[in-house]
Amino acid sequence: MTPEQVQMFFTRADGSYLFARWGRPIVPVVFGVEAETLSVMKGAIEAVVTLASHKMAEHDPELGANLMVFFFRDWAELPQVPNLERLVPDLGPLCDRLELAGANQYRFFRFDPDGAIKASFVFLRMDDHLAAIAAEDLALAQAAQVILLWSDKAFVEVSPLARIEDRVILRPNVAGIIRAGYARHMPVVARDASHAFRLAARL
Repeated sequence: MTPEQVQMFFTRADGSYLFARWGRPIVPVVFGVEAETLSVMKGAIEAVVTLASHKMAEHDPELGANLMVFFFRDWAELPQVPNLERLVPDLGPLCDRLELAGANQYRFFRFDPDGAIKASFVFLRMDDHLAAIAAEDLALAQAAQVILLWSDKAFVEVSPLARIEDRVILRPNVAGIIRAGYARHMPVVARDASHAFRLAARL
């Protein structure tokens, strides 16, 4: 990939460049699924965390769990979750906007003072489209999209996944960027597009 191609993964709709990765071990918890799907989801998260050479943990000292994944049928269900609005500001109006837009997924991030990812909340409204996706594929796609702070445009037209015969995998360019972004000497946060040249040099 060229630096310009890498740059597009972190250039937001307003033209600004912003890269961030997790600065603390990831502690996932999944709501709204049966035990079988729960293990699939956590397995996908663990696989992507391993790809990044990052860490998982059993407990976050500040939040308990810092990666929360919610499966539900209607956006109106989320504001009823106890204490969730304390973690996701303006949750009610946000859900109203998402419902009006017909959205079936949304990711919200919180950050530590240095800009590193502190927590992520993944909301999946299981409409016909998401329900038709295999649990393994949906889990892998979501895990890839929360391991870094990608641009809001990064996967609008192209999925982070690719199909090879009967298997679904992370696209090699996406997997490469994840590995490069978590390299030891790379910054946890970057706001200058020159960062994309450093990423590209590691691919």
